[in-house]
Parts: sequence; C-alpha cells; structure tokens
Amino acid sequence: TTGQIAKLLWPGLNARWGASYTEHPREYTDLVDVESSDKAYEEDQEMTGFGLAPIKPQGQSVVYDTAQQGLTSRYTHIAYALGFIITHEALKDNLYEKIGMQRTGSLAFSMRQTKENVVANLYNRAFNGSYNGADGTTMISTAHPTLVGNQSNRLAVDADLSEASLEDICIQSMGLQTDRGLLVSIMPQSLHIPRQEWFNANRILKSVMQPDSASNNINVLKATNAFPKGLKLNHYFTSPHAWFVRTNCPNGMRLFWRE
Repeated sequence: TTGQIAKLLWPGLNARWGASYTEHPREYTDLVDVESSDKAYEEDQEMTGFGLAPIKPQGQSVVYDTAQQGLTSRYTHIAYALGFIITHEALKDNLYEKIGMQRTGSLAFSMRQTKENVVANLYNRAFNGSYNGADGTTMISTAHPTLVGNQSNRLAVDADLSEASLEDICIQSMGLQTDRGLLVSIMPQSLHIPRQEWFNANRILKSVMQPDSASNNINVLKATNAFPKGLKLNHYFTSPHAWFVRTNCPNGMRLFWRE
C-alpha cells in the first residue's frame, strides 16, 4: 500500500537500498544429487544381497542364501510458496522504478535462499534425534543397524576439522560394508565446511608439506588427492565447526524436484 512506501511517492529520492544484494553462487547442488519426479512421492528400497560363500564339502549340497528386503525410504514432496500484493494506488503513485519489478526480484531472492536453507538443513539436523531416517537413527550416527551389526558414518569420538580427523574419516569410509558384511569401494569425494572453517580447511588440504608440523613430510591428503571433488564452502551451515564428507556411495544424498 502507499503507506508502506511513502518515501517512494516523493521526487528527489537519491537511492533506494536493502532490497537487492549480490548473492552467493548456488551451493545446494554440492550437497545433494538432484533428480526429477512426477509422482506424489518417491521411494527407495534396500535389498540386502548375499553373504560370503561357505566351503562346500565334496558330495554335499550347495548352501542357499536368501536376498531379503531391507529399509524403505520415502521422499514426500513439500510445496514452498511466497507472494506479494501491490494495491492499484501504490502502483500508480510510485515515482521511481516500477515497484512490481523490484518486488519480483526480491521474491526470486527469497525463493533461492529457501532452496539453500532447506537442503542445508539436512546437514544441520544430521545429529538431531528429532529427524531420524528410515533406520531409526540420525543421518550421521555410530549405530546404523545392519544384519551384521551396527555401522558408523561418524567418528567414534567427535573431532574438530584437522589433518588427523580427515585421515580418520577417510580410513573409516574405506571400511564400510554391505548389510551382509561385504566390503565395498566407498571413497571420499568432497569436504563440506562452514565459513568459519574456510581458511583452516584450505591450509589442511592445500599445503604442500604437512600442515602445522616442523617435519619434512608431504601433505598426504593433497598428495593422494583424498578429496577429488574438492573443498566446498556452504554459507547455510549453522554450526561453526561441523564438517561433512560426501562419498561415491550410490543413491546417497538426493533431492527430488517436482516443479
């Protein structure tokens, strides 16, 4: 209404600010694999596969195993919407840039930020028991249940970002197993950090020699290209020191986009 934009109704205004800023480049696509959908919801179904083959003594029958259905994960679409209304009087009385165009740009800014926050919240809530996954545990947990016991995608003892903690999580990733206990080739791909860890992470990953050491050792994380998809900064992480590693595990972090 005209009462909300009174200053825009008078000539001589030098500048109008606060509605438009330079935005960060798109970041949410670093955190998830984006797929399309045309259904009310999408589901993922786990199949457990088979275990190790036992010895078969001569003349005896083959032992038969059974593949079985495991966890079911459902992705239910959620609608996000925001709009604005301009009265006829406000539209006619505005003396400066068309107010509708300005508000449309602000609305697009809000929608882009909504996407970033929604996806980042998957990570912000990764340790929160109010947001458990299909297996009844948090996204990052030391106790993901499987047929051969619990598996972990979290350090046994939480640690700040350092060369040692990154080496530990890489080693742990390489030891992940299937639901039946078979080793699989899971390797780290990218490191995701909040802005508070930006400089620390660069020193750790990009130093030629071992960081924070007087020895003449090479930087093994750099030399082995431990994170081939690099270091990813996310401005929407809420914890100043929580850090995350994405791997090449198939059907991992996914976002379904319907419209």
